[in-house]
Amino acid sequence: MDISYIKDKGRTLHFPALDPKKIKLQSQEEFNKKAKQDYFGASPNIFVGRFGYPNINVGILNTEEYRQNDEPLLWSRENYSIPKIIDLRTQLVNAQFKANIKSINNPSNNSSTNKFLELSQELSLSQKPVDIEINLSKKPNFSLTLNREEAPHGCNIELRKAQITENIKVPTKVDKIVSDTDVKAVAALQELYTAGFDEHYLTKIVSTGNLGVKTQRKLVPTRWSITLTDDTIGKTLIKQIKDYNQLDCYKAYFGGHLGNYYLILFFPNEWQYELFETIISEKTSFATDYEDYYGRKEYASSTVGGYYAARLAILEKLQQTKKQASILTLRFVDPNEYIAPLGVWVVREATRKAVAAQPIEFEDKQTMLNYTLAFIKKRFNYDCSLQLKQSILLDNLKKQKKLFEF
Repeated sequence: MDISYIKDKGRTLHFPALDPKKIKLQSQEEFNKKAKQDYFGASPNIFVGRFGYPNINVGILNTEEYRQNDEPLLWSRENYSIPKIIDLRTQLVNAQFKANIKSINNPSNNSSTNKFLELSQELSLSQKPVDIEINLSKKPNFSLTLNREEAPHGCNIELRKAQITENIKVPTKVDKIVSDTDVKAVAALQELYTAGFDEHYLTKIVSTGNLGVKTQRKLVPTRWSITLTDDTIGKTLIKQIKDYNQLDCYKAYFGGHLGNYYLILFFPNEWQYELFETIISEKTSFATDYEDYYGRKEYASSTVGGYYAARLAILEKLQQTKKQASILTLRFVDPNEYIAPLGVWVVREATRKAVAAQPIEFEDKQTMLNYTLAFIKKRFNYDCSLQLKQSILLDNLKKQKKLFEF
């Protein structure tokens, strides 16, 4: 699986950092009071870092008492608030160890590293939290790690010992594909998604190097594995929707989640996709990326992981309706609501909620664009005419119309 196209650079929007005045972490005092160096707990996920690549930190996320600390689909479905999500995530200790990304096939001289790697791979295959015994280098203190791509987590502490204390149940389909060391990672990931496994679970499997040809298996930083999963699944769906008939009308969907709002415009045309991201308080700054019918050759370096996450949700909608369309997506972030970055899952879920809403249908393109300008002005007091003027997708549709008229 090629990860070389994913880069942590580009002209992206700078989302506001956590403002302590806007959120009170109820669990801080309780966490420090109950924290232990040695304990029995549960591990719902693995966190693979990227700093120092290819020599990176691998962390076993764990907590003494599991309370939906790693379930973004449930958080979205039940509309958990940002303070509640952060409270849950700060309870997850990142018990970490050093490893080279190729250590899976080239065992380290450190026997503990090899054992921790094997244990991490086992943990990632479980669909539910796994009971585990943890021994840390010291007693953890409350802290919080936030960034744009991954869900937050608590303190980072060196792992001394770890042992699984229950029998892990791995789905038969997953066990079969993971055991097949001849199938390529992309094909394996596509097959698992088609079998009904969600992107959150699949990201775990990808990050711990459980898929692919044996000699090519390696650890993938969590940030990159999220994008790899969204992109791989997305490409599978794109291939399918290109066989569908084009939409027969113009549609606008609107919705959002946790201060992330999406107005998504569907045009009756062949597949192409464009995303604009705007922070409402920044009147002249926005980020954008685009792909035509034939896809992108480079990473979406302006809108980064959010590009692929939103695209996946939209493609799921097209697959559901068995239609093909050109998609212009406008994201608006309200910093007064989205008071802390929670990870790219918010983008995916906000987009899913938008396309699940009842759309407004239009007879022609211009009427829909006029509606877009008026709606965004009324909803956010924001003039999005510059985005529409700079849209590659709209320009292509205009040129296409002129060509047909000629």
